[in-house]
Amino acid sequence: MRFAIDRTSLLRPLGHASSVVERRNTIPILANLILQAKSGQLSLTATDMDMDVVTSIACSVSEEGAATVSAHMLNDIVRKLPDGAEVEIAISDGQASISAGRSSFRLPTLPVEDFPAISNAELPVHFALSAADLCALVDTTRFAISTEETRYYLNGIYLHKSETGQLCAVATDGHRLALSRMDLPAGAGEMPAVILPRKAVSELRKLLDDEEGEVQIGLSDSRAEFAFGGVRLTSKLIDGSFPDYTRVIPSGNEKIVALDCGLFAAAVDRVSTISSEKSRAVKMALSAGLVTLSAQNPDASSATEELEIDYAGPELEIGFNARYLLEIASQIDGEMMQMDLADPSAPSLIRSPGDDNSLFVLMPMRV
Repeated sequence: MRFAIDRTSLLRPLGHASSVVERRNTIPILANLILQAKSGQLSLTATDMDMDVVTSIACSVSEEGAATVSAHMLNDIVRKLPDGAEVEIAISDGQASISAGRSSFRLPTLPVEDFPAISNAELPVHFALSAADLCALVDTTRFAISTEETRYYLNGIYLHKSETGQLCAVATDGHRLALSRMDLPAGAGEMPAVILPRKAVSELRKLLDDEEGEVQIGLSDSRAEFAFGGVRLTSKLIDGSFPDYTRVIPSGNEKIVALDCGLFAAAVDRVSTISSEKSRAVKMALSAGLVTLSAQNPDASSATEELEIDYAGPELEIGFNARYLLEIASQIDGEMMQMDLADPSAPSLIRSPGDDNSLFVLMPMRV
């Protein structure tokens, strides 16, 4: 096999493929990716046994063929080559020769036959979403994915059809919940409720950068596939039952606060500088037209800041994790943010006024 390709053209798909490959592998072939040159196209295939990515790019093929080489080693080599370099890769006698200008490298290869088979089982449900809509679903929810491995069924985004007939994405770690929904796309009426793992969510979001077209989505009870722009990402799904999240979304919170999202986030950020690294607690003291943010540290440091708000309810003191507040505020689409509060121990509902497609639930903390 022999082909030539511009370094810049190769770097992006090579980065996508190698990011799927774990840096530490007990099975040598899983540290490699497949390079296949055929009909003027270079195809790169990588897997970690739970997730596969296949990406293609045009190149100049002088001799067709396929081989596997170290994903991270090849990516590091290409990344360190100068801009504008033409990379030529030739495979023969179990060795990959990589040359660009005056630089040359040799890497060992492993047989393509040893590479795990990429699943191509039938996916019964197919529908399409624009890249912008899929990014919105992911970005609005992924920050709330749990990292606690014991509750593995929370380690992803729950994609499902709601009782109201909408496409919903939900993530929660037990402290906060993020929900994003949109009109159900054509073909998704029979979609199964699935939990897309955290790593697949992260890789999918990276792949969607700069993508403007449609994403073709295929689903079964155990697998999800996303295809767009010469890329196909396939992932196993989390085998578990997502809890009934609708039970934790408060509906009777009558203390309504409206505030400027940007000013509020900046004030929380400043005040939380004082709060202890462990708790990151910030207290909100509400009174008519005013909120006083405060934080304290065991070393006797303290901070307060006042902010004008739209609030006419009774006085209330409630504490929140500052980082959670800031992450939610960063997802509010609009200048204003609305908080529906009940009491210092009840979950709060946060959203953008007038936006029924996204909402966030945040549990308070004792301060």
